[in-house]
Amino acid sequence: MIVGGGFGGLNAANALAKLPVEITLIDRKNYHNFQPLLYQVATAGLSPGEIAAPIRGVLKKYRNVEVLMGEVVGFDLDKRRVLLSDGSIPYDYLVVAAGATHSYFGHEDWQKLAPGLKTIEDAIEVRRRVLLAFELAERSVVLEHEHDLDPIQFVIVGGGPTGVELAGMLSEIARHAIVRDFRSIKPQQTSIILVEGGPRVLPAYPEDLSRSAERQLHKLGVEVRTNSMVTSVEPGRVKIGDSYLRSTVTLWAAGVAASPLGRALGAPLDKSGHVLVNPDLSISGHPEVFVIGDLASLRDKSGELLPGLAPVAMQQGRHAARNISRDLKHQPRGKFEYLDKGTMATIGRAAAIAKIGRLHLTGFIAWFLWLFVHLMYLVGFRNRVLVLLEWAWAYITYQRSARLITGSEVLPGLSEPRGQTVSTSTLQADVKKTKAS
Repeated sequence: MIVGGGFGGLNAANALAKLPVEITLIDRKNYHNFQPLLYQVATAGLSPGEIAAPIRGVLKKYRNVEVLMGEVVGFDLDKRRVLLSDGSIPYDYLVVAAGATHSYFGHEDWQKLAPGLKTIEDAIEVRRRVLLAFELAERSVVLEHEHDLDPIQFVIVGGGPTGVELAGMLSEIARHAIVRDFRSIKPQQTSIILVEGGPRVLPAYPEDLSRSAERQLHKLGVEVRTNSMVTSVEPGRVKIGDSYLRSTVTLWAAGVAASPLGRALGAPLDKSGHVLVNPDLSISGHPEVFVIGDLASLRDKSGELLPGLAPVAMQQGRHAARNISRDLKHQPRGKFEYLDKGTMATIGRAAAIAKIGRLHLTGFIAWFLWLFVHLMYLVGFRNRVLVLLEWAWAYITYQRSARLITGSEVLPGLSEPRGQTVSTSTLQADVKKTKAS
């Protein structure tokens, strides 16, 4: 039994499918979501279908794999059953790859005002708010003669890879992709502010790469504020310490929380809610239960926690499958050892950083490597071709092909509010001139 169709779950399923076993994979969605490229959907560079693939289609060649769409709500480890919202399923071995979600550090009310970026739905909502900010500014000038509007200002909270990628892409949109599309406003005057609570952006990377990333962001017109802890998120503004920062649209990229299914296992957890796993990726007292990916907490040889990256989850999925194979052959299990092939983060057009062993790369070379690696990790040949074509077109023309504002509420007076996280009227008010307190 595999819970979760992300990188870890799919790699476990692919490896286990070659064994003489029956496999059931359960996920709330019917598709695998390529999270590293969600920001491209959020910034109108790609469409959702280009970074997602139906799980059934991915695993259709394996006759011993059953895919179920369902909501896992808990586990009965003694009876070896996975509990669903509408029933339960027995298992002999269990691989939990439930992933992670946003963390607002105890301020869950901020989520309505500052959406994160973990799902396709999140990406579409971020895209809606970003594009709507420009549309409403244009509307205010044309229909309401608001010629003294403050420039649109995006505030991104969190200087990790997601925050850096969002900031770079938003700069490209404002300064290139839509600069000629509007007649009454000047998108190139848009202000983009990246707020990081620590002393530098990309703190997980070596300091020289972090500083290089900050310089590249500055070249793109992004204002970086480090040592700036957000203490409140409010409509139209963000509070940093005792002062306020005006914000037309606020985006959250500051925290990650483990899936609540980790607690349902009853295993020991770390301070962040990740499940403490044994070196073979099983949990204490239940060798038949494996936890992998973002939900697992395991340290490498140097004592550092393994990062929540796709390569870690993929390798752990395959390793859990190998240990199950060893059990079936009555062989001793092996310890998981992560093979770090490098880490990289893109910043913008021909701007990126990469760490491959002792080699530190920046600029165009790092960006090109980033493109190649992410194309290879995409699930499905069709998706790889489509994304490659979209990136080539965007590089040549600066255009963003997926600039669609979707949702039940598009413009005031044209549709009624129906459950959007932030009403369009509120966003429209935020676009207008506001004063920092």
